[in-house]
Amino acid sequence: MELGYFIMPLHQPPYNQTQTLDDDLEQIILLDQLGYSEAWIGEHFTAEWENIPSPDLFIARALGVTNNIFLGTAVTNLINHNPFSIAHRIALLDHLAHGRLYWGIGSGGFPGDLEASGFDPKTGEHRKATKDSIDLILRLWKDPKPGLYKHKRWEFTVPEPNESIGLRFHLKPFQDPHPRIGVAGTSPNSATLSIAGERGWFPMSGSNVHKSILPSHWTSYEQGAEKGKKIADRSDWRITREIYVSETSAQARQEALDGILAHDFNHYWLKLLSKSNSLERLRNSPEMPLSEITAEYMVDNVWIVGSPKEVAEKIRQLYIDVGGFGVLVNVGHEWKPKDKWIRSMSLLKEEVGSMLADLI
Repeated sequence: MELGYFIMPLHQPPYNQTQTLDDDLEQIILLDQLGYSEAWIGEHFTAEWENIPSPDLFIARALGVTNNIFLGTAVTNLINHNPFSIAHRIALLDHLAHGRLYWGIGSGGFPGDLEASGFDPKTGEHRKATKDSIDLILRLWKDPKPGLYKHKRWEFTVPEPNESIGLRFHLKPFQDPHPRIGVAGTSPNSATLSIAGERGWFPMSGSNVHKSILPSHWTSYEQGAEKGKKIADRSDWRITREIYVSETSAQARQEALDGILAHDFNHYWLKLLSKSNSLERLRNSPEMPLSEITAEYMVDNVWIVGSPKEVAEKIRQLYIDVGGFGVLVNVGHEWKPKDKWIRSMSLLKEEVGSMLADLI
């Protein structure tokens, strides 16, 4: 089992945009030095808390100051892009990365981003547009036939080649046939993860779900893989969790509740998940009142918080409960206080990791 990281990012406004980007980049650099296997960067246009609208640009910057860590978009919200443009941007990024790139794709779910591109989430049209977009991008990389490509949501022309002046659609990814594609899922029995399995993409389970939902994610992925005649490999499965480690369990719990984990939950996630009717996914039983989902509940039932020994035991139990997975992805926050978060990330990789070395 490998360790990864997911920078959405999370920054409470008001803030200095430049400083937040510098801080997020500093996190990636340290994770690379610690030996984390991968880091994912989110994309939003109208989410002030998650203030990176172009993860490919951020990744391009991070590639120059890291050596081994794989970087991924999490996700490229395809409904907000013209397929002709994003096909070029991701292909170029893959060359800059020399293949050290994963490509997470999705339709996005933040209300403002959907509205900005003219989508009403109630219609489900954004999901169909996402499918149409990825199918077209993969086709362009494989066989960019000249002609007009017209869709309700976009229109562009691939021109006829002119060899005398070197005119043609020519840019393909560094990796053959393209970067590995990841798809995130959060809902029980996720249809999105079923599609991922059918297409041979790898599954990523979101953090804002109770662990009891996670087995249904693998079932959906496995069923999709069977339908698409693909092999469902558990080492491809990414599970995302909020993780915080300190010297003692009591200290870790107190620091989580007094610190940035509870702060971000109370001021952002609780409000956002309530608005999108997604809070129920955090319940440990269908009968549990939503009013009981508090930071205290999260630290005891959803987040992975404790001493190195306790965190290792919780991760091992999660691994057993879901039947195994390949990468545990830690959700990123502002490192406040910085020394305690560096300690947490170091303990997770070094001490917790050594206790889980047998999980392959």
